Amino acid sequence: MIDAATEEFEQNRQRLGAIAYRMLGSVHEAEDVVQDAYLRWHGTPRETVDSPRAFLAQIVTRLSLDRLKSARRKRETYVGPWLPEPIAEAAGYVSAPADEVASDVSFALMLALERLSPLERAAFLLHDVFEVDFEEIAKVLGRNPAACRQLASRARANVRAVRPRFAPDSATTTRVAEAFFSAARSGDTVALQRLLAEEVTLHTDGGGRASAALNVIAGADRVVRFFAGLARKRGRGPPQASVRLRLNGGPGLLTVESDGHRQTLAVDIEGERVTAVYITRNPDKLRHLDDWLPEAFRVGSCL
Repeated sequence: MIDAATEEFEQNRQRLGAIAYRMLGSVHEAEDVVQDAYLRWHGTPRETVDSPRAFLAQIVTRLSLDRLKSARRKRETYVGPWLPEPIAEAAGYVSAPADEVASDVSFALMLALERLSPLERAAFLLHDVFEVDFEEIAKVLGRNPAACRQLASRARANVRAVRPRFAPDSATTTRVAEAFFSAARSGDTVALQRLLAEEVTLHTDGGGRASAALNVIAGADRVVRFFAGLARKRGRGPPQASVRLRLNGGPGLLTVESDGHRQTLAVDIEGERVTAVYITRNPDKLRHLDDWLPEAFRVGSCL
């Protein structure tokens, strides 16, 4: 039998995970925060809680802020570009609110959030994404409502500056993504030049654990040269496994390369051009995607 407190928590679990992931950019950190919140929830007398939904959001936000301070210090010494841990759409961390901003966990949004202060990030997410009023946010952040409103306003301006101006229809997205994945793998420079926006950016996250570019690569010509060079080095053969996924809400690919390394490749698309490319190779950020691979390639498989 599930007790009433557990049932109430489970009704809020997905929302709490969504808050924690957007705060931290890490699936396993988000899971830890939700578990810590569960323990605190069970240690709190029910009569002291007016609104379980608001109370749990407060706990998760405070726990996330504590972890974010430590995480930001680590990221100052992170090797190469940092990307959030990629999530598959069915992984349970994409909430389903009514509007477009609220359902967004795109790499572009997550990188924009990373540039905010922890308090700006919390105020923006709680108000604009999870519809918490500023009076409640003030209790969480230890600021007055007016100050929280200012924090959210500054964050909103920064986030709007990087959000795509429009999204292509799914048929266009699929066609452009498939063409890009093929051209990137083969190093087809003509096709890449046709598919890439002039100001495209390429983010590769190896975290010092796997080979990756040490800086963001900007500009179509440089990105084309990167993939052409990669194709030449790949003489060892095609990937051992390749799975199409929606990663952080956009087209993506999870592969086990010929040398056994896992990686994800994801893209932002505007119109019929790829505007950003995200490659994650840091193995610490890919373990949670293991179940998406054929069984023979999962960690612990005897094959």
